[in-house]
Amino acid sequence: MKNHISPAIRLTLILLVILSVVYPIVVAGIATLAAGGGKGETVTVNGKVVGYALIGQKFTEDRYFNSRPSAVDYNATGSAGSNKGPSNPDYLKTVQARIDTFLVHNPGVNKADIPAELVTASGSGLDPDLSPAAAKIQVARIAKNRNISVERLNQLVDEQTQGPLLGLLGPSTVNVLKLNVALDQLK
Repeated sequence: MKNHISPAIRLTLILLVILSVVYPIVVAGIATLAAGGGKGETVTVNGKVVGYALIGQKFTEDRYFNSRPSAVDYNATGSAGSNKGPSNPDYLKTVQARIDTFLVHNPGVNKADIPAELVTASGSGLDPDLSPAAAKIQVARIAKNRNISVERLNQLVDEQTQGPLLGLLGPSTVNVLKLNVALDQLK
C-alpha cells in the first residue's frame, strides 16, 4: 500500500503545481500577445475608449446601425440567453415586438426579408457582430437620416465586413461598433 500512496501524493502535488500555477501563467503570457494585451480589444475615437470590440452594445438611434438584440440588455456581467424556446408564447411576443419596431423604423422592408439575428438575441446576449445582410437591410434608413448615398453606405458595410477565419471557418461578419464608428467618421 505504501508503494501506491507515495507516488499518488507526489503526482497530485506535481499536477497541482502545473495546473494551478504553471498553466495559468502560460495562458496569461500568451494573452498578452493578443490585441489589447489580454484585456480585451478596445475601440477608441480621438484617444477615448468608446467600447469593446467583442461585446455587443446598444444602438437605437435611427442614424446608427442597430445591434443584435440582447436578452441581458448588453450587461457583460450577466451574459446569458433568454432560456425561452421558440414555441414559448412570451418569447414569440418579444420577437413579434422586435419585428414590429424594426418595421416602423425601416419602412419599405418586408417582414420576410428581416434577418433573424435582428429580432432574436444571441446565446450570450452580447454578440457584437451582424451578418452583412443584416447591416445592409438597415442602409436605407441610415441613408435617409444622414443624407448619405445608399451606395456609399453599402461600400462602408463592405469595407467593414470581415470574411470567414482562414477563408473557410464561419460566416462573414460586421462588427456593429466598428461600423458605427466608421459611419461617424464619414464626411
